[in-house]
Amino acid sequence: MTTEAKPSPRERLLDAAATLTYRDGVGIGVDALCKAAGVSKRSMYQLFESKDELLAASLEQRAAAYAATLLPGADDDRPPRERILHVFEQVESESDAPGFRGCRYLAVQIELKDQDHPASQVAHRVKEHLTGFFRAEAERGGASDPGLLARQLSLVFDGASARAGIGADTLTGLVAPTVTTLLDAAGMR
Repeated sequence: MTTEAKPSPRERLLDAAATLTYRDGVGIGVDALCKAAGVSKRSMYQLFESKDELLAASLEQRAAAYAATLLPGADDDRPPRERILHVFEQVESESDAPGFRGCRYLAVQIELKDQDHPASQVAHRVKEHLTGFFRAEAERGGASDPGLLARQLSLVFDGASARAGIGADTLTGLVAPTVTTLLDAAGMR
């Protein structure tokens, strides 16, 4: 007989924050978060100073998995061009999943508006990491202006995931040709 350990109140709060804020936005109330987690408000405030801290911790907890889902592994020896296209293949694939709402990190930044908010700061770091990946690959691939190409790719990534997330467009047949045009224009190998 195996018994699985029940997630701790902290883990349940982090999961509830991730699920509810992705689905409903960062304006979700503390009562709803606590109810979904099966944790009292008193317990929540013993574990986290504020809802803001809980949101930031939830985003931080998922950052590594987010990067692992999107980015090719360090042992992936494909050319830089293919490594960049991999990211867009991943977002295209994810965008078909039920409940897809776009990039959770972009959504947090848009909703919060306050760049000093702890959750916004986590989201900013995650998004900067993605742009940094694009820049490093652009440099390795001989792009004429790696910084500009990285910013352009981030713009396409955010725009594509946002449009798919609101149901305004599908990414199939749209993202790869767009990215390929940018890579060609930048002289990427």
